[in-house]
Amino acid sequence: MGPPVDLGLLVVGEINPDIIVAGAHAQPRFGQAERYVRSIRLAVGSSSVITACGATRLGLRTAFVGVVGDDLFGRFMLDEMRARGIDVSACRFDPELPTGVTVVLDTGADRAILTAPGAMASLHAEEVPRALLMRARHLHVGSWFLQDRLRPGLPGLFAAAHAEGLTTSLDPGWDPAEEWQGLQDILALTDVFLPNTAEARAVGGASDVGTAAQAIRGVGPEGMTVVVKQADRGALAVRGSASVTSAALQVTVADAVGAGDSFDAGFLCGYLQGWPLADALELAVACGALSTRRAGGTDGQPTLEEARAALLAAGRDLPE
Repeated sequence: MGPPVDLGLLVVGEINPDIIVAGAHAQPRFGQAERYVRSIRLAVGSSSVITACGATRLGLRTAFVGVVGDDLFGRFMLDEMRARGIDVSACRFDPELPTGVTVVLDTGADRAILTAPGAMASLHAEEVPRALLMRARHLHVGSWFLQDRLRPGLPGLFAAAHAEGLTTSLDPGWDPAEEWQGLQDILALTDVFLPNTAEARAVGGASDVGTAAQAIRGVGPEGMTVVVKQADRGALAVRGSASVTSAALQVTVADAVGAGDSFDAGFLCGYLQGWPLADALELAVACGALSTRRAGGTDGQPTLEEARAALLAAGRDLPE
């Protein structure tokens, strides 16, 4: 008899803090020019970690597998993840590499992102403990394009997850090379695919988001769900012949960093509770929107009760 299934979510992915430079003049000017900005802060970053934090905030028991350097940034991230209730016992320190770091230049109207990958790309699929996999109901991976050593073994890991009865999800993230190649094998084993609009168009090979989502779904397993994050246009989800949309939830935005990752957490929470597709999408939209109320990717993430209350205030509702 195997270990008990006591985890809702196992996240495998990159770990890096964000250094967020915010303000109307958060654009460097070369020539040794100094500019004032509104703020510079160190925050919990990385698509995978922000999703894990959002999931725990919603009440899902969550564990994480990833790699950090043996440095201040790595210890900061693991400490913050533990403080939010994430099991990081399977994470490791790499003494040879620094922790990956992302610098976000946020002018309010737009963002630019600079990432030094460091240890982010050093995780292998074989490092995911089988005993931990057996304890979880669902396996999620983020930032596929940033994880060079994880990618080759990921189809095998997803197949192993399916063999243990888990469902799987993938948020591809942006491809820095903008080539969008190599996803076919992993998409064939992905139950929930979570791109944003630009990513869906690139992967699906169509400018129309609905057409792109259906093209991606055609590559995946039977019953695959494709969920497209459309920012202020809300979101679209397709599964089989069903296609549903959810309008954006209006909030006062302080910082949109990580909103898509909080959206992922919301959708996976509804998905794992067996909610109808439309309701899981509503929760996802609420979680993405409400996460923008505070600076950084995690400080504004809502509880399930807060998400339900925000939707109710907007004349929308969720299952009990």
